[in-house]
Amino acid sequence: MRHRPHTLAAGCALAAALLTAPLALAAPASAEAARAATSAPAAETPAADAPIGTQPRADFDGDGRTDVASAAPSATVGGQERAGYVSVVHGSGRHQTITAAAPAGGAAFGGATAARDLDGDGRTDLAVQDRTAVVVHWGSAQGLSAEATPLPATARAGGFPLTEGDFDGDGHADLVARDSDPDAEWGQLRVLYGPFDRAGAPARSSGLTTGRTFEPTGLAADDITGDGRDDLVTTHAFEEMSESSLFWAGTASGLSTSAKSLPDAAAATIGDVDKDGRGDLVIRTVPGGVVENLPYDAGTIKVLYGTASGPSTTRTSTLTQSSAGVPGASEDGDQFGYALAAGDVNGDGYADIAAGVPYEDLSGAAGGGKDAGSAVLLKGGASGLTGTGAKAYHQDTAGVPGVAEAGDRFGASVALPPGLGLVAGAPDEDTAAGQGSGAVWLRLGVSGTYAVNPGDIGAPAPGAAFGTYLR
Repeated sequence: MRHRPHTLAAGCALAAALLTAPLALAAPASAEAARAATSAPAAETPAADAPIGTQPRADFDGDGRTDVASAAPSATVGGQERAGYVSVVHGSGRHQTITAAAPAGGAAFGGATAARDLDGDGRTDLAVQDRTAVVVHWGSAQGLSAEATPLPATARAGGFPLTEGDFDGDGHADLVARDSDPDAEWGQLRVLYGPFDRAGAPARSSGLTTGRTFEPTGLAADDITGDGRDDLVTTHAFEEMSESSLFWAGTASGLSTSAKSLPDAAAATIGDVDKDGRGDLVIRTVPGGVVENLPYDAGTIKVLYGTASGPSTTRTSTLTQSSAGVPGASEDGDQFGYALAAGDVNGDGYADIAAGVPYEDLSGAAGGGKDAGSAVLLKGGASGLTGTGAKAYHQDTAGVPGVAEAGDRFGASVALPPGLGLVAGAPDEDTAAGQGSGAVWLRLGVSGTYAVNPGDIGAPAPGAAFGTYLR
């Protein structure tokens, strides 16, 4: 019997958004009656010559406006606990809520997603994963198809994790997922090379043997070597101990089948923070190599700068909340870097890094402020990633809707969609829609910050933990 890892290593896609009508973060009268109303989102501010680490925009209906896909894998759907759903808010303001054809308890539908144009028709498609399978909702003029296309059994892809890239540089999107074949080697992955046909079949596929007992705890993909092909980094753990991360180079024939060992990591993202044309690997380190120490960790971010042969293990830098310019203080249990994302916020050509700090205690916040959470935006520059110009955001930051409260875990997920500034999720946020409904904040650090929760889009709310994963 193949055992499952203890950690759900997945991210839900938060592609980017431009809404034409305001979406307010509602508040329960008992705790947040004074919550400020949100204003209509401002126009996007696209960056020219976006650096490595900037994800493609999502446009599911092909109308030229950017759409949002966000998931609530913990939500109860049709009476099934933790069945999960995915919601999409289109640039036109309309929305869709997508569930599995037969919602199943514990399936965590939406626990991982990938938003790319898989069939090459010019519209973004959404691959959605639950604990056992991957399905595709195709983009169309009406938005995502309500009926999903399961990937064929021959693809052998299912279960967490999932990511996307272009690993052979042919211009078609590829997917990487866990190998669902019960006879597959332990820890094996499947690489599905595009384009995909409307039956969900990839042009070709291959296996990737990690040599580990469990599948990766996380995946990060982008061009680290600067050759125009995406590379893959996998992070690993075995029970209470972390294991070395692995770097898989993209080649003309796809991902290399041999890997280079890298430092252990609890989270990872890739972005060109020094604008040298190569992606830099940014990780959260594991204290003492013991996964069980992570909840008590202040948090350290390490940058392994990109080279033609992969992430450097000699040219590196580290940041904590005690580093010059980084907001906050490095305190036990904060978990600085719990979530990481890359993108170019100000369009200067340097990738910036968002670091979630969901267990940050905020003095003066409601309920004592324990684990209210925050998100820190670290700026790339000629010297790489430093604390210069860094800024923290939370619900008590001026202009940010809501009120910081104990246990919200703001910053448990972060994203930097093109043109939309920093996006952060607070999965334990209570709103008028229900306790633990969760919420997502967009456009932090740029004009027009606003928030979205399940009540705004008519989706299941109580206990949904909306905003648990973003990408």
